[in-house]
Amino acid sequence: MNVKQVMIETRVARAGMTVREVFAECARANTPALPFCDAAGQISGRVTLKNILKRSCLPDFVVATARVLGEQLSHMRDMCSDARELLEQPIDDYVQPPHLALSSDSTAIKALAMMEMADTSYIFVIDDGRYLGVATIHRLADTLAGIDPQSD
Repeated sequence: MNVKQVMIETRVARAGMTVREVFAECARANTPALPFCDAAGQISGRVTLKNILKRSCLPDFVVATARVLGEQLSHMRDMCSDARELLEQPIDDYVQPPHLALSSDSTAIKALAMMEMADTSYIFVIDDGRYLGVATIHRLADTLAGIDPQSD
């Protein structure tokens, strides 16, 4: 099985896109991130749901004390209270360095090995500098679950 068989086609993020647009595309494609393309159309970074939410909704002290926090944090602001403002922000400030990538002809096992090596659950698929989509562990598992056990 190769990567093109488990790849999910997505849009790319671009300067000026809003957080809402990135969230909507990631939700539609069921993927945790999008590649970020610069004005020249080259992939120059990535935008991840985790990074946006961490930087906008999650103070460091909450992460450091997560295991001992109670179920009710009434003294903390509700993450949804500022959601409207967050959703309309441009993603430009949330762009991270580029992520792992491989070609669509690579084997799924190579993709899985690279994801494990980098402790991530996704990898971008790029052929000859052109972004094609993203391969995720979830999509790989879904594809494997659909294999007929009786066929060779």
